[in-house]
Formats: sequence, structure tokens, C-alpha cells
Amino acid sequence: MTGRKKLLGLFRALSALRQQALIEYAEFLAGKESVEIQSAPPTEPLPIPRPEQENVVKAIQRLRQTYPMLDSGSVFNEASAQMTRHLMHGVDAVEVIDELERIFLKHYQDGRASLDCPESDLP
Repeated sequence: MTGRKKLLGLFRALSALRQQALIEYAEFLAGKESVEIQSAPPTEPLPIPRPEQENVVKAIQRLRQTYPMLDSGSVFNEASAQMTRHLMHGVDAVEVIDELERIFLKHYQDGRASLDCPESDLP
């Protein structure tokens, strides 16, 4: 018996008052699911263009907005290392931002790859 047929059979066996309660509960669940779907972070990067003039801090902020699905802690160490290269070692901001973009993209691609091939599927 399919779920739909089973639910319909159970629904028909209920009193009118309980049928109404079941309908209200189903509406509640449907609304809750809709809110959960809407509040979930996007699964694809957002198309936020890179400005012509941008400093490293602004670039990190832009990339965090571009990739909201990434755990910021997962890229923190690498982003911090790039900031250090810029501030302490004098590496040009454009070069550091280019590297930050590669880092964020790699973390995004790695995350996508792990979703496509979960560890439980590995031999």
C-alpha cells in the first residue's frame, strides 16, 4: 500500500473533528518545511562581481558572501595565511585576492565532491 493510500484510509477512519486536526497539522508541517527550505543556504555560489579596486579584507567579506554554504572556519586558516602574506610580507593585494578566490573555489569544489561521493559509498 502506498503512503498516499494509507494516509487517505487513516484519514477516512477519523471523525470530522480529528480530520480537521490532521489537516491543520499537515498544514503546519508543510509551512515548517517551506521555511526550512527558504532559510537553507544556497548550494551554488552567488554571482557577486569582483570590484576593480578591492582590499584584502573586503575581498574576504565578498568571498564569504559569494560562498555562504562554506563553513567560514574551514577556510579561516588559509585566508589568515594570505592576509599575513599581504600585511607582513608585502605581497600585492591583487595577488593575495587571486589566491583567496582559488582557496574559496577549491573549498566549494571539495564540498561538492564530498556530496557527490559520500565516504559511505567508497570501497
